[in-house]
Amino acid sequence: MSVLVFIETENGLLKKNFSQIASYGVALSKKLGVKCIAIAFNTDDCEKLSEFGITEFTVFNSGHKFFDCLNYVNIICNFLLENHCKILVTSSSADSKYIGPLIANKWDGHYAPNVVEIPSTDKNFVVKQSCYTNKAFSYTEIYKERIVIGVSNNSFMPVKEKSDCKVKFENLKDRIKTIEVLSVDKFTGRKTIADADIVVSGGRGLKGPENWYLIEDLAEVLGAATACSKPISDMGWRTHDEHVGQTGKPVSSKLYIAIGISGAIQHVAGIAKSKVKVVINNDPEAPFFKSADFGIVGDAFDVVPKLIQKLNEFKSSS
Repeated sequence: MSVLVFIETENGLLKKNFSQIASYGVALSKKLGVKCIAIAFNTDDCEKLSEFGITEFTVFNSGHKFFDCLNYVNIICNFLLENHCKILVTSSSADSKYIGPLIANKWDGHYAPNVVEIPSTDKNFVVKQSCYTNKAFSYTEIYKERIVIGVSNNSFMPVKEKSDCKVKFENLKDRIKTIEVLSVDKFTGRKTIADADIVVSGGRGLKGPENWYLIEDLAEVLGAATACSKPISDMGWRTHDEHVGQTGKPVSSKLYIAIGISGAIQHVAGIAKSKVKVVINNDPEAPFFKSADFGIVGDAFDVVPKLIQKLNEFKSSS
């Protein structure tokens, strides 16, 4: 028996969450006393996995670098059966949440998303999951032998462990149904919310779209992505792809800076997985301060320029 880890790729490279997912799979395999192997699609970026304890890595090349749900599900299910795997570990990305339930259904397994810890196996297999938009936890006892685990973002830290990882490539060009990609529209010149370690977000406290330079200037210094609250996107100051919150995009960055955002419960729920939350607001009673790790009470038009200046001074001196 083995634990299989699905490693996501983008543009031929391993996605940044690969180390968390690999480390989780290795930790779980050690607890179960089995080996941990990995699978990915369309990449030559293979050396990194040997730093996190993976012993076998199989890469399927389909001839294109785009997410292909139907083929991925079929190939992963066949691989699980051929290698006698009982557990599949995935991330909580949109792609993994798309294929996770489909694989569980086709494989006759149980899909457990938003898992935040290594399962308990003392008596039965029990997983701890975040629920109610990260405001509570649930414990689920799983009785099926085959299990798909979706690891919640930033819930398991990477653990480096050198291994002799054997890499195997398989060509799928003639074995799968191919898709034709007609066009791809992507934002260029800026980081996306999903991939950014740092996110700088703005709200109505900026008073108008003409003042958005404060967010962009701070983001440029930090190498961050820009985001906004729901009212900002509703008013057309920013596009909806930057809307963060329960009804927008979830954020699980290492650092989240909220500027001029009061902190409605839907917004706070959407950024709950971020490790460090910094709030800048001129209202000391703003709800956001209750969930912030660090807070600055002050006018954004005074605070942000000074913060940018200090960051530039720090960067130039280091």
